[in-house]
Amino acid sequence: MIMLSTQRIISLVPSLTELLFELGLDKEVVGRTKFCVYPADRINDIPIVGGTKTVHHDRIEALQPTLILANKEENTKSDVETLQTRFNVLLTNVVTMSDALNMIMTVGKAVDRITEAWQLTAKISESLAGLPPLPGPKRAAYLIWQDPWMVAGNQTFIDTMLAVAGFSNVFGHQSRYPVVSPADLQAVKPDLIFLSSEPYPFRETHKAPLQALCPNAQIRLVDGAVFSWYGSRLLQAADYFKTVIRPAFA
Repeated sequence: MIMLSTQRIISLVPSLTELLFELGLDKEVVGRTKFCVYPADRINDIPIVGGTKTVHHDRIEALQPTLILANKEENTKSDVETLQTRFNVLLTNVVTMSDALNMIMTVGKAVDRITEAWQLTAKISESLAGLPPLPGPKRAAYLIWQDPWMVAGNQTFIDTMLAVAGFSNVFGHQSRYPVVSPADLQAVKPDLIFLSSEPYPFRETHKAPLQALCPNAQIRLVDGAVFSWYGSRLLQAADYFKTVIRPAFA
């Protein structure tokens, strides 16, 4: 006898939407945000319930989810609190690698995919443990926004991933996502400046002003999802660091 799943899951977090599919929950996912675009070949037919910070509660109500996945950083407090009065909401909060691995297990338990979650966390841990150390310290600034410039500081998953990749965050003494001035960038003298693909879509044209400020720094466009997505995208991190990022700075 074929048992039909009674789970109806809405994900308000792009990385968690991708995680659900990695755990084998294609048919159970009934709602997503407009930013949940992966896996690209399996996501198009799933209804959109708004953005990560602009949730349409009427659309969620119509879908009658049994579980909603949200995140403390990506979703608004007011949206989460309102949804919690009507639905089962799993609110995640990920800063460290331990947080990320524990979150995957927590989601796996909530969606009845414990074995799959355990296998996934084991693969992620094994792949990241295989990263060899960089030859010498590399001090990096990681920019996430333009006009004004904003960087990733401590208490962020990006800071964690910079350390995993072997880099020292020159703004690690500041909390969260501080705004920085040209003088701030010059003062910290980074060896490297990473320009993220998200949330601000940095392009080659953004390099020149920064190069003029920090002539000795190497400036590189990087895939923001690898540094900030804390679900199954972590499977790609070690290979990306080894083959794309680190060779340029070794």
